[in-house]
Amino acid sequence: MEAPHFWDDPERSQEMMKTLKGLKDDMAAYQQLKEQYEEIELLLDMGYEENDPAVIPEIDEIMTSFQATFDSIRIKTLLSGEYDRSNAIVTLHAGAGGTESCDWASMLYRMYCKWADKKGFAVEVLDYLDGDEAGIKSVTFQVNGENAFGYLKSEKGVHRLVRISPFNAAGKRQTSFVSCDVMPDIEEDLDVEVKDEDIRIDTYRSSGAGGQHINKTSSAIRITHFPSGIVVQCQNERSQHMNKDKAMQMLKAKLYLLKQQENREKASDIRGEVKEIGWGNQIRSYVFQPYTMVKDHRTNAETGNVDSVMDGNIDLFMNAYLKWLTVGPEAE
Repeated sequence: MEAPHFWDDPERSQEMMKTLKGLKDDMAAYQQLKEQYEEIELLLDMGYEENDPAVIPEIDEIMTSFQATFDSIRIKTLLSGEYDRSNAIVTLHAGAGGTESCDWASMLYRMYCKWADKKGFAVEVLDYLDGDEAGIKSVTFQVNGENAFGYLKSEKGVHRLVRISPFNAAGKRQTSFVSCDVMPDIEEDLDVEVKDEDIRIDTYRSSGAGGQHINKTSSAIRITHFPSGIVVQCQNERSQHMNKDKAMQMLKAKLYLLKQQENREKASDIRGEVKEIGWGNQIRSYVFQPYTMVKDHRTNAETGNVDSVMDGNIDLFMNAYLKWLTVGPEAE
């Protein structure tokens, strides 16, 4: 009997083609780096031989591009986690502060959409709840692209905003918080037991950004897992059944990651319970007034260009986080 070929299995074939494309992209990046290096060497030799300072701006421009390509390749080597190559599911929740926090959640959602667009990744909204007056109370969205989770795992935590609020008539500075949760979109069927008596499944009408069934049927699903306190929601799929399947997949993935976290902590003689995200545990601050600065409190990476960050240029913080992970938080 003839052995089956990989092209007889559509899923395996698709995965292999995805891997092949990734390898081709890596080779193209390496070739670009090699050519830029040779061009820089050539321009340096020309500048020395002809004593021509006019080549300096051109060298600087190529060096900037060279450094960006080099950093991109180096960071990719750090994406070696079990699910780093997976798509990512991101949830933003506005904290205390009413309209101001909801507006901050919508600003962060825009920032991540801009970042995904620059990477060529697709964004799919899974659940969306508008703020009472403006902004977003909560949103869950999936980012589809190679290494999406590997990059976005750096964003998990509390994000703090300091600015003069446009919703404050007195024009005073105000601090707002939004929590960001990130998990991989684990497609395989995880061996995680979820007992019927441990969960509550609620249905509700969809709202906000979504599909054609929005506000027409109670097809949205919310699953509450009592032992862990985890709540997952999905309203984007075309039917209640599909929303339930997606929500259950998200719940199993979260429980699986939670178990991994507990095992790692026990192996390191750290306390067994997992610390919940608290509003005093911000990972990053975004200051708009009286000065402009975005600073990550784990890695100390920072920039004064707030507008650029809010337009999705957050690779600085993601790259710093990945480097920080290789050294380890204990090394601070």
